[in-house]
This record gives sequence, structure tokens and C-alpha cells, in this order.
Amino acid sequence: IGAGVAGLACARGLQAAGRSFLLCEASDRIGGRVATDIVDGYRLDHGFQVLLTAYPEAQRLLDYEALDLRRFYSGARVRHGGKWHRVADPFRHPIDGLRGAFNPIGSFADKLRVAVMKWRLERTSLDEIAAREDLTTVDYLQREGFSQRMIEVFFRSFYGGIFLERELRTSSRMFEFTFKMFSQGSATLPARGMGAIPRQLAARLPADAIRCGARVTEIGERGVTLESGERIEGDIVVVATDGSTAAKWLPAAAAGELAWRSVTGIYFAADRSPLNEAIIALNGSGRGLVNHVCVPSDVAPAYAPAGRALISVTVLGTPDVQDLEARVVEELEGWFGGEVRGWRHLRTNRIRRALPVQPPSAGGAGAGFRKVGEVFVCGDHLASASIEGATVSGLRTADQILKQ
Repeated sequence: IGAGVAGLACARGLQAAGRSFLLCEASDRIGGRVATDIVDGYRLDHGFQVLLTAYPEAQRLLDYEALDLRRFYSGARVRHGGKWHRVADPFRHPIDGLRGAFNPIGSFADKLRVAVMKWRLERTSLDEIAAREDLTTVDYLQREGFSQRMIEVFFRSFYGGIFLERELRTSSRMFEFTFKMFSQGSATLPARGMGAIPRQLAARLPADAIRCGARVTEIGERGVTLESGERIEGDIVVVATDGSTAAKWLPAAAAGELAWRSVTGIYFAADRSPLNEAIIALNGSGRGLVNHVCVPSDVAPAYAPAGRALISVTVLGTPDVQDLEARVVEELEGWFGGEVRGWRHLRTNRIRRALPVQPPSAGGAGAGFRKVGEVFVCGDHLASASIEGATVSGLRTADQILKQ
């Protein structure tokens, strides 16, 4: 039940073992929270998302070459004190790293601490990270010795865009996992949008193995009932929806994992890019509505019609603000100048269930799935809230089914 990344990964695992299966998807499309819409020739992802190429299971399951992945610059521009400052990975961009060593985005000692953390985490296995003491990310960064300025100006804005919260209350295990993935690979966009990821997974499945518009209303241990009244029998039922939806059918599946981070994505069409490079622009001031801006068409040109630019603006949460788009334009005029007034608003996506909350936990990494009676539950809420987490959860669920 559910044709998001977790459900598709589970299906691929069963397919590899020669098992038959049926995916029932309530909506009219596959992909769950990983989706891309086309508006006036622009490709609008559902919220700002990236694929980190170092994800181990994603590497195994996806054909990166066919996705035609386009890479972001390994670093960011940070808006602080009314000026732009560049933060770069010194191992990939040594000249930029050297130039930025003494910029006001943290101290020189902070830059050394980042390098040491990168070296250490690249040599730490994911299993070791999963077994570590779990703190909030902000407590972890303070324990690592980072200055308050580095935390406030860089980490809150950069990881605010990843965790969808600037307080950095997210698990330090998740921080170490994502930091390691950024260090070992690249942040990328598929050339034709993030929605290409679930489409690729689905394209390898039998044509009759996915039914969209098939809303499940009742779940049993050996089958489901659809909204139409149709009963579908099976040996195993897997609930591969988000945690909140799973809990409606199976309250025991929730285990407190029902809180969500929300986000608002605002998209504009422009004559030209205000950045002119494949980079993220962060709000390091700690003030205003905007967390970060990027130009997806600078990364992957097919995100916009030829000769045009797609601007993606991320606002954390779903603020109840009148004339939100006008407020954002006014704020960004201070970043990029009067050209912002010429941008054309394409769409605003308010995504209330964007990312499961991932607080520090007392336990270990978990199995990546849960069994409630004879029904399996999987999804990124049971692993890490990421494409990799959804992939791992789906594949581990398939492995467990095959052991029965």
C-alpha cells in the first residue's frame, strides 16, 4: 500500500526474488513525497530536494547514469552582515576554501573543526554512527567545540534546509549520517527533476503491478479492501505509506512517530539567474522568512525553458502570512537588487507533511520496518528521513518477507 520510494523499493526487492506483488496507490501518481510537476515548461519539485550520490542503497537500486545527475557546488553562499560570503569544501575547491578560511562565517578554528569532522566521519561506518550516543544536533555541535557564530550563521541555515528546522533539535546521528554523505559524494538533481527517481523505479516493474487511484479503506492480514469495494487477497500486506497514514489503520505502527516538519516552496520564473552557478544561497542573518534560495536551472538546465531561469525559494514551516510571495520578493530584493521585482510567481507549495521529525532516540538504529500482527510497515519514518531511508526501509522489508 503506497507507491512512494519505500513501496517501490520493497517491490523491487520482491521482484528480484521472483515474487509477484501489487502496489495500491491512492493518488493518481507514484512517488509519494518525491515528485515533480511541470508548470509553464518549468519543473517544480515538491519542496527543495536533492539526491546525495553517496547513499549506499540508492547507488545499488538506481541507475545514476540514466538519471543524468547534475551536481551542486560543494559549498554555499551565505548572506551575513549585508554581504555574501562563500563557504567551500576545501578538499574539492581548495582555492575557494583558502579564500574563505578567514571570512566571518565562523572562526579559522571552526573551519579546521569542519575539516577534522569530515576526515573522522569519512572513516566511520554507518553502523558505527547508528550506535553512537544520540544528542540534538545543536548539543553535538557545541560539544565538538564549534563557536556560537558558526552554529548561528552557517549550521542553522544549511541544516535548516535539510532538517526543515533551524533550532537543530534533530538527532545528531542524522546529522553525522548526512554530513558523511555530503563528504563522500555530491548533492545532485536528476536532469529532469526529482520525480525521475520514482519513475525509474516504477519503469522496471511489470506494467500491471501498480494501480494508481486505488485507495485502501480496510486492511486485513491477508488482503485489503479498496474504496470501490473491491477486495484484493494476498499472502502478505505491506503498509508503505507515511507514518501518520499507517497509524490510521494500525495505531500500533505509530509508536510516537507522527510529528512532521513542514515547508513552503515558492517558485518564480526569471529572465536570468541571480546566482549564475549551481550553488545554494543561505540566509545566515537569522532574520526574515527565507531560509535559502537556489536556481535549479543553473544545476540542471531542463528545469526551465531555454533562456529562462527557475528560482526556488524555501521558507521553513507554513507561516500564516498575508501576501507571502510579496513579502519574500521584498526580502530578496535586499539580496539580489531590483531585478527580483521582475520575477513571475509560478506556484507556492505548502507542504505540511514534508519530513518526519527525527528527535534524538534512546535506542539504536532500528530494523527499518515494523511488524504489526502479520502486517509489515515500512517507510522513511522507520529509518532516516531521506531517500536513502525510504530505500533501506523498503529493501529490508522485502528481505524480511523473503525469509518467512
